[in-house]
Amino acid sequence: MTIGVTLPSGDTGSAPNLVDELLTQTRQAADAGLKSVWFSQLPLSQDAIAVAALAGRENPGLEVGTSVVPTYPRHPLLVASAALTAQAAAGGNFTLGIGLGSKGFLGPVYGVEYPPPIRHLREYLTVLRQVFAGEAVDFDGETVQAHPPGPSTVAGGGDVPVIVAAMGPQALRVTGELADGTLPFLAGPKALSEEIVPALPAGKRIIAAVPAIVTDDPDAVRALAVEQIGFYAQIPSYRRILDVEGVGHPADLAIIGDEKTVLAGLQRYYDAGATDVLVTQTGIRSSEERLRTWGVVSSFGS
Repeated sequence: MTIGVTLPSGDTGSAPNLVDELLTQTRQAADAGLKSVWFSQLPLSQDAIAVAALAGRENPGLEVGTSVVPTYPRHPLLVASAALTAQAAAGGNFTLGIGLGSKGFLGPVYGVEYPPPIRHLREYLTVLRQVFAGEAVDFDGETVQAHPPGPSTVAGGGDVPVIVAAMGPQALRVTGELADGTLPFLAGPKALSEEIVPALPAGKRIIAAVPAIVTDDPDAVRALAVEQIGFYAQIPSYRRILDVEGVGHPADLAIIGDEKTVLAGLQRYYDAGATDVLVTQTGIRSSEERLRTWGVVSSFGS
């Protein structure tokens, strides 16, 4: 079992150059003994694949990935090209994490029709897999058409593992067939063991993303978590998985407290079947708590 982190973690607001800060934090994560660093993607945030490529090149041997790049509205050929470039830059240590996103959020942002999600995921993964296998792509689906003039020409790109942020039964079924694993966020130990782990074939990665902060002031940090991640409860896919877990608020899944509390909380995810854990929101209050958390949880990666 391995443990990594997601960035940004909450403490980059005052940085004069976000990319520089993310690369500095990646080095700190590697120095702490963490095994992987994954970068998030929002419509007008840093480009996750590009930053992962830079981070992988500067930190040989560290797994870098995206958590996650929404498939909508990026064409799979564009994502594949960027991912192959990142794989070459990272020396083979890049993993592409993708997700369907939320129609209610992304639809108004981009102003184009949101495709039927499960069909789109299947077609998207089909094209990605053909590209990463070095095959000629000639694909006509209902939501994706792809007819590049030839196979990839990104020397050094190699095959790219693909992880999907899948939590629902249909998305997990497609993920089990066409991807290398799943990367659920806010799926607690019960949801993992009862719904996600049984839905995937043996050998697939199950990378649980979990808010976790080591602190001496858990009440104050929990109040920030309530404020900053509460909106996930309004997104249907997250609301469903929270209900499976039996919790009312996303912050109820945040592991906040002293070293013993956080380590015991993370162990529950491994016991539930996670192959990897990514700690998120570690800098929600301060860089000092982020670094303290990383130092504590890195023992899981040994």
